Amino acid sequence: MLNPPLTQKIFSITQLTKEIQTLLEESFPFIWITGEISNFKSPASGHYYFTLKDDQAQISAIMFRGQNRNLQFLPADGMKITGFGRINVYPPRGAYQIVLEYLEPAGTGALQAAFEQLKARLSQEGLFDERYKKPLPFLPAIIYLITSPTGSVAHDMIRVLLRRYPNLDIRIFPVSVQGDAAVDEIVEALLIINSLDDADLAIIARGGGSLEDLSAFNSEKVARAIFALRVPVISAIGHETDFTIADFVADLRAPTPSAAAELAVPVKAELQVRSQMLLKQLHARFNQYLEKRTRHLHDLIRRLVHPKKRLENLTLRLDDLTLRMTRAFTRSFARQRQQLAWWNQRLGKNSPAHQILSLQCSLADMHEKLLRSAVSMIHTRQMRISELTGRLHALNPAAVLDRGFSIARTLPDKTIIFDADAVSIGQILEILLAKGVLHCRVEKKEPPHGQKNDI
Repeated sequence: MLNPPLTQKIFSITQLTKEIQTLLEESFPFIWITGEISNFKSPASGHYYFTLKDDQAQISAIMFRGQNRNLQFLPADGMKITGFGRINVYPPRGAYQIVLEYLEPAGTGALQAAFEQLKARLSQEGLFDERYKKPLPFLPAIIYLITSPTGSVAHDMIRVLLRRYPNLDIRIFPVSVQGDAAVDEIVEALLIINSLDDADLAIIARGGGSLEDLSAFNSEKVARAIFALRVPVISAIGHETDFTIADFVADLRAPTPSAAAELAVPVKAELQVRSQMLLKQLHARFNQYLEKRTRHLHDLIRRLVHPKKRLENLTLRLDDLTLRMTRAFTRSFARQRQQLAWWNQRLGKNSPAHQILSLQCSLADMHEKLLRSAVSMIHTRQMRISELTGRLHALNPAAVLDRGFSIARTLPDKTIIFDADAVSIGQILEILLAKGVLHCRVEKKEPPHGQKNDI
């Protein structure tokens, strides 16, 4: 590595930066510059920070709050501007930038840009909406003109107003219609009118001029003062082709001041003719109505009945209704009595005592029938028992023995003998008699009756 010559000057970063700063700031003290805004920022400090660029280069730009508060428009990204400022070097970052003192949109003036921006913002807030437009009074008693008293506008409007309605009350609020004091004077005039109780209509007017001349009527303060006015406002500013913010906020825009006067009041002579015609129509219609009511009254008079005759008729009707009511009441009373007697009879038949007596008779009859049935049943059962007893007695072996029969049984097993072949000669038999028992020996056996066979 080569060592630098001992006589060569070595710069520190700070020294080099200061040299560059001095060179740039002295070479470009104030310059005009044009470019497109990007990366626009406006922090709480109120300063504007952005980048100016073209197709091949860019430079940082700053506009301090003291300068940007005088702008008539708000810069935004993508906007092409032309500015006036000075080159500045910021040592902590080693960067150069331009500090702008003045700014306007490139291609259009600042006033036009401010006009468009304010128009868009107030429209978005609703200050131009038709729902807030107040209708003009048909015949205002007092009209306030807000205009310059020295120009021809005021004289032309007064001439037109008085020509249309000669004895009209016209009051002028003298204000500046251009210049630095115009905005405050117009706003103050609107505030005073808003505090008055006799104001019916206000007209803001001035003659034509450039956009700079009409700038007072493009002010946000004037626009908001017009919107807050409680009486209707006609805006007559400039020529027919001129449009201001005040025109959009006002309740009605007139193309010229003279046209505003035409719109403000009707023609008195025409109103008088119209009034005479309406008065004649009113008289004619009232006479027709009166005649119709008179005919109706006469008709009612003819149909009206004398009160005495009316009273007699009502008396006869009352007597007739009384008689009919009495007959109806008598018939109803008789019918109710008949129904009551019928219910009493039914109640007597269904009396508990009568039912008890009937049930007692039925109970005695049923008791007697039960006794007869029991006696008959007992007699029948006795006869049946006697019959069964006789049959049982007939089947009793003892009864058979009483008739002279006997029962022979073998010994010792006492088996009853039914067949002679069941015993043998000499076998001991037991003979049961009605009275007593015999033990016999078989001596001889004989076959059944009708058979002969020796044993």
